[in-house]
Amino acid sequence: MDTKELLKKVRKIEIKTRRLSDHIFGGEYHSTFKGRGMTFSEVRQYQYGDDVRNIDWNVTARYNEPYIKVFEEERELTMLLMVDISGSQFFGTDEQFKSEIVTEIAATLAFSATQNNDKIGLILFSDEVELYIPPKKGKSHVLRIIRELIEFKPKSKKTNISEALKFMSSVMKKKAIVFVLSDFITDDYRQTLKIASKKHDVTGIRIYDKREEEIPNVGLVQMQDEETGELLLVNTQSKTVRKNYEKFYREKVAYYKDSFAKSGAGTIDCRTDESYVKKLLGYFKLRG
Repeated sequence: MDTKELLKKVRKIEIKTRRLSDHIFGGEYHSTFKGRGMTFSEVRQYQYGDDVRNIDWNVTARYNEPYIKVFEEERELTMLLMVDISGSQFFGTDEQFKSEIVTEIAATLAFSATQNNDKIGLILFSDEVELYIPPKKGKSHVLRIIRELIEFKPKSKKTNISEALKFMSSVMKKKAIVFVLSDFITDDYRQTLKIASKKHDVTGIRIYDKREEEIPNVGLVQMQDEETGELLLVNTQSKTVRKNYEKFYREKVAYYKDSFAKSGAGTIDCRTDESYVKKLLGYFKLRG
């Protein structure tokens, strides 16, 4: 993709997602995700009506008159977007690939955080962490994140959510709002998710295509595993084949829902042909 085409795509996503974050998600995001509590601001002379529990006795003794500590809400937050860029993200049977929906959701969340003057960071992962952009503020930073989401070429097509969560826990020392965007057609991440959720506010956003839920009966079909590249000749007329696939898929979805629920983390499920706007708004309102 040349620079002109890339900038055009970035601009198109910016216009669409900024409008959503400005008019819809700004207030919802603010009320859903609160600051870390109260932090010390300054010391001033005691005034009638002040809470005596806030008296700073050291300063009071030094100046021989009462002084109190003043606190203010620590509003600034850090959002971290963890985005699965494995081979299965480049699948879609309707208008958009899963990866395109992921980019739009990530951009909408990033602009919502920017409105709140929060920092935004990015982790792109396959079965390893492919790219880490440390959290920063500002529109130009968000545009860089969108550019990477559009044009980054992963080295691997496989998935390992556990490794990505371990990396996130190692680099994020303070509590962060973490969104994990993936199709979650994998497992073995329950324990690392539980550990990460104890410190961070984690939400899984599962993006999937309706054709992934079951295989239609269309005869003998050549299929390719997007993560391994393996070509398979599949007899979709076989009830056993269709049932086994459906069982495999449902087990992965059940593992995802159960793992996030037991970890106290939130979940959003969004099909590629559904409105992610409604899904995000519904989640924010439920939490707010």
